[in-house]
Amino acid sequence: MEYTRLGGSGLKVSRIVLGCMSFGDRSRGYDDWALDDTAAEPIFRQAVDLGITFWDTANTYGYGSSEEIVGRAIRRYTRREDIVLATKVFFPMHDGPGGSGLSRKAIMEQIDASLARLGTDYVDLYQIHRLDPEVPAEETMEALHDVVKAGKVRYLGASSMWAWQFAKLQYTADLGGWTRFISMQNQYSLMQREDERELFALLADQGVGSIPWSPLGKGRLTRPWGERTTRGDVDTLMQQRYTEEADKPIADAVQRVAEARGLPMAQVALAWVLRNPVVTAPIVGATKPHHLADAVAALDVELTDDEVDALEAPYTPRLPTGFS
Repeated sequence: MEYTRLGGSGLKVSRIVLGCMSFGDRSRGYDDWALDDTAAEPIFRQAVDLGITFWDTANTYGYGSSEEIVGRAIRRYTRREDIVLATKVFFPMHDGPGGSGLSRKAIMEQIDASLARLGTDYVDLYQIHRLDPEVPAEETMEALHDVVKAGKVRYLGASSMWAWQFAKLQYTADLGGWTRFISMQNQYSLMQREDERELFALLADQGVGSIPWSPLGKGRLTRPWGERTTRGDVDTLMQQRYTEEADKPIADAVQRVAEARGLPMAQVALAWVLRNPVVTAPIVGATKPHHLADAVAALDVELTDDEVDALEAPYTPRLPTGFS
């Protein structure tokens, strides 16, 4: 495993993030492909064995059950001080005024609820899952600063928004003398590269690290196009975001490069993401043992210029997705 600093901060993280959206309690109406404690145990143990110390979840994953599973896993398979633990706030948890969004009430209520579910008194990285346009930037940034000063949060991160919106939040923090964001969790893969236009330049200028979500296109870049999976059959977001006309040529290019190199497609697609100097650590949502093994192996894959050209050539401009 390789380790690096997250953006310009002093926080040291593994270059692969264990994404924990795959863990949850199906009895709460969560996804059919979610893993409970027993099914997730091999994944957590493998993460520990591979040195993956950066674990990312959210209050909304599994309607709170992902945080509960992650908290139990930390106590069972590792030590709290060995894990960089990240969670998020924004999406609805209940219908009350503090159940969603980024108001002071919501942030204060939801950080306490997350800490209780995780079984810890602090999280290392607290991220706004999306921008809340209904709340003044000053209210959000001051409230986030206050949870940092209270010792409940060590660092702040953001996720999925336009570059100008992120710049506004950082500037607001500076004006108020409040804590800035050190990371941006944005969608980035060979199938979604729109953040290359403005956001990555802003992150580089501001010393903010990118921890991309869906670096493998929700699995579309890990197998030949058209090969079906259980998650692919039920995940409506996957069906909406990736289309045959725009994305099949990209997956085909990954398959050709992978076959020529004798590597799994996942390693090639992830190696391409890792090449970007702004990317600190892509998030890998594992449900099978080979998912994490391929992710770690991708750290050692060096793509040639010709391979990069072949992988990037089929891309066509498109609208960013996942901002809401």
